[in-house]
Amino acid sequence: MNTAEKYMNRCLELARLGAGDVAPNPMVGCVIVHRGKIIGEGYHEKCGESHAEVNAVNSVKNKELLKSSTLYVSLEPCAHFGRTPPCSDLIIEHEIPEVVVGSIDPFAKVAGKGIEKMQKAGINVTVGVLDKECLWLNRRFFTFHQKKRPYLVLKWAQTLDGFLDIDRSQIAFGQPTWISNELSRRQVHKQRSEEAAILVGTNTALKDNPTLTVREWSGNQPKRLLLDRKNRLSEKLFLKDQKVPTIVFTEENVESKQNLQFVKIDFQSNILPQILHWLHENEIQSVIIEGGLHLLQSFIDQNLWDEAHVYYGNTFFVKGVQAPTLPVSPVKTENMHDTMLKFFENPG
Repeated sequence: MNTAEKYMNRCLELARLGAGDVAPNPMVGCVIVHRGKIIGEGYHEKCGESHAEVNAVNSVKNKELLKSSTLYVSLEPCAHFGRTPPCSDLIIEHEIPEVVVGSIDPFAKVAGKGIEKMQKAGINVTVGVLDKECLWLNRRFFTFHQKKRPYLVLKWAQTLDGFLDIDRSQIAFGQPTWISNELSRRQVHKQRSEEAAILVGTNTALKDNPTLTVREWSGNQPKRLLLDRKNRLSEKLFLKDQKVPTIVFTEENVESKQNLQFVKIDFQSNILPQILHWLHENEIQSVIIEGGLHLLQSFIDQNLWDEAHVYYGNTFFVKGVQAPTLPVSPVKTENMHDTMLKFFENPG
């Protein structure tokens, strides 16, 4: 690992501290180095607040040192006025002579403009240090802007013999069938806190009566997304308790309430592009799909997924509801006591 990679790794460590708090903005970390010593650090802490570069510059006690320092940042400094002034202007103002950038920002208002502005001001700019790692960190942000849809994470638990659920009669509705262990459930809640929204279908809402909240982890609550074509789901379900912002996709004309928004879509047509378009328009950058077999398989069949987290519980159902099938092999496996978590990535 060379010097630039060492400091860029530190930028990535700092950037991850903003997970769950900065969307729809990207996670960004910044380090300022003077003669081999870090004199300033910062990261984007919260959407609408100061960017990483601002926080790093503000942390430097002797600002005169900036004129002979190198600034490392995991994502191209912005060149436009948004909620905050352009970071490229700040770098130019402080006469920082060298800037090392991890990856170029795909956001249309930036997209190379920050680098161009700094170069025109005489700053020596290096681009592409740990580019792959920087792109992966902000895969949600990049997908949102490049594909014009949220980043999609499929999630389910299945038995060793490949079942999602037992064959349940209506008497057994209201309680989920647990397959994975307690440790994996905490992991699920941690993941929920880092994503913008979570989607389930009508049958999952009926059978499991889930809350879809972060109960076993400390973090942000994702928006709850629900399919209810005929608006037939009971108001007594947790998903309609109005405690957490919830969006219901339906074909009926239903008046919205506080924390319970009804969005009309055409169920006679393919609903997934309609839902994803609405989510993109409303800046919902990432979604976990925790539905049943039909909903999950619909996303897989239409190749509308980016990664999948599948929990394999140490149990057998022998018969029941089959788990979905993915067309790829797992890229990583994590042992969680008697549950195995496998990660899949969409290569497309």
